Order: sequence, then structure tokens, then C-alpha cells
Amino acid sequence: MSFDNLCKYLSEKYPDAFTTWLLGHSPSSPVEVLKTELSIEPIRADFVTFLSTQERILHLEFQVKVATEPPLALRMLDYWVRLYRRHRRPITQVLILLRPPAADTVIETEFHLEDTRHRYRVIRLWEQGPEPLLQTPALMPFATLSAMRSPEQILTQVAEAVSRIESAEERQETLTCSQMLAGLRFTPSFIKQFLQEGLMRESSVYQEILQEGRQEGRQEGRQEGEVAIVLRLLNRRLGAIDPSLQAQIQALTIPQLEALSEVLLDFTERSELTAWMEATQTY
Repeated sequence: MSFDNLCKYLSEKYPDAFTTWLLGHSPSSPVEVLKTELSIEPIRADFVTFLSTQERILHLEFQVKVATEPPLALRMLDYWVRLYRRHRRPITQVLILLRPPAADTVIETEFHLEDTRHRYRVIRLWEQGPEPLLQTPALMPFATLSAMRSPEQILTQVAEAVSRIESAEERQETLTCSQMLAGLRFTPSFIKQFLQEGLMRESSVYQEILQEGRQEGRQEGRQEGEVAIVLRLLNRRLGAIDPSLQAQIQALTIPQLEALSEVLLDFTERSELTAWMEATQTY
């Protein structure tokens, strides 16, 4: 999947999140994803997203390169005319630039020729603070390209945010998208140091759960505390655990529980937990 297509995928999967981010308020009604077939002389807007609320159309254009043919400013005017002809509603256009161009590049914010002037918003992602982007899985991958004090800090922040996602499927998808977009800025080996599932066990979320479990352990006894740690992590990782499997976990020894707490964050499916339990019971 290309970077542009990845952005289109995220914006169409999470239209409410993008609408709230770019318009500054939550939509008052469900957001509709519009088809990108535009006539006259039909064009296919492969890397844009059109979102519709009751009040207006939101046109998102994601770009890695500033220099395009036709020029971006002309394309934005072209899209505006076609959208307005079809829908007859106000249109907010936002051009989201994913990577800074060369230092001497002029980033246009309007089309201007003689008496024709058309303006649109431009978001330079590398100038945006990461905090708003880290609040929802829809935008977390874009935080890898936001303003940063250091490369290590921004990827650590993203890893921390991703680790808080409770759904294993959504967490894995967000992690994958974050790794892909981070490729616009960092080398694969550097990304791997921070954004891979196994390393998230060092995150503050994991440590917080671990600490809570240890506190319970001091109150209930060491074995019960280890069980509390493991079950809490498993519930966050895989969802509710079957009662029969819970009973098997509660019967594990302290060394076995400690071993399970070390490997469980590598699990992506419940079948992996079952296989680990079966292998443990054979010894």
C-alpha cells in the first residue's frame, strides 16, 4: 500500500475522527464518505477523501510531494468546482503534506490567475504538535510525522499511545500503519527499535498494570498477585479469557506465571495462549 493510499484508507475508515480534527468540532450528524468519481471528464481521485456532513463537504488531499502535474493549486480549484457543481454545499479543502519539501520550495495555499483566486488550507504535518494526533487510533500513525524534540521521543510517544488500545486487532492495525508512515521519516531499523509489538512491554501502560498487580500481590499473596497480573494483561491483550482457561492459569506455579507474563505481549490470538498453556502442561 502506498503512503497516499494508506492515508485515504485511514480517513475513510475513521471519518468522524478526521472531521473533528480538521474542522475543530465533532460532527453533529453521521459523516458520509462520498465516492471520488467526479465529472465533467471523469477523474478518479485516488489519493483524496471526500467526507460529507449535513453542513458541508470536507475534501482531504494527502501528498508526499509538493511538485505535481497538474499543480496542486490547480487541482484544488478543479476539485472545488466539481464538488460544488454536484453538491451545492460549502466545501472545506485541506491539503495535508506528509513530508517537508526542499528548503527553497514554495508551498502554495491558493490558486491565483488574473481575477480568479481560490484558497484552501494547508497542514504541514511536521509542524503539528503530536498531542492531538495521539488521542485516537485514527490519527496515531500521523504522529510519527509530527513535530518532535527528538526521533526517540516521538516514536516512544506513539508506541505508548498504541499500547493503550485495548482491541488487539485495532492495536495491531494501528501499529502497522504507524510503522508504514514512519518510513517517510526514519530508517526501518530505527523504527523497529520502537514500533514493534514485543518492545511495547516496556511501555508505561504495561508497567502500570504490572505495578497494580504487584500491589494486589502484596495483599493477597504472591501467587494470587502473579495471577492478577497475568489475567489483567491477557484481558487487555486478547479480550475476556474463557473461564476454563482462567482456571488453568490460576493453577500455574509462580515461575510459570512469571514466564507467561514475559511472553503474553507477543500473542495476537487466543490460540497462541492455548498452545503455550498446552506446551507448559506437557513438562
